[in-house]
Amino acid sequence: MAVSACVALMACACGPDKAKQDSDAKPSQPSASTRAEQPPATPSAAAGTEKPSVGPTGARSAPRTRQGAIQRYEQYLHALGRQDIDTVCEVAGPAAKKAQDQGLGPCASTYTAVFQMISPAQKKALKTATVEPQRVTVRTPDKIEMPVQAVRASATFSESDLGSYTLEYLHNDWYITD
Repeated sequence: MAVSACVALMACACGPDKAKQDSDAKPSQPSASTRAEQPPATPSAAAGTEKPSVGPTGARSAPRTRQGAIQRYEQYLHALGRQDIDTVCEVAGPAAKKAQDQGLGPCASTYTAVFQMISPAQKKALKTATVEPQRVTVRTPDKIEMPVQAVRASATFSESDLGSYTLEYLHNDWYITD
């Protein structure tokens, strides 16, 4: 239950507010499929000072479809399992910003704590987790609900330890907003 609360609250700490500033100094981001194959980044104290880019991931826009949202959410789940703080904070940026505004710390520091609450078996399961499209709810073309029941993994996840999320299409990509 603590993991779910931290994840939900942490998902708000990294937002798009300063992305324009930071993206000017950064090289372009690799595509989502390329990033998913990279080794996990080790969380560091310096990670809390950087904001993720909110522009499209890579050179082109992500598809504004149910499948596009599912791919982005799977990217988040895999990054959570790998403890890839940069990817987690990029995908969960808008929700993480909300949590930070409500008194939680920056995304990187919050998710570093979340990583410690996820069991080794759950981390392993998240690395290959998939989403069952039939269980995903399209609210609007720009807003999709990902219930925890849609997650297919070798470990079982409940609302209290993973939670359900809302993804919204912002700045040509899908982001966790709630």
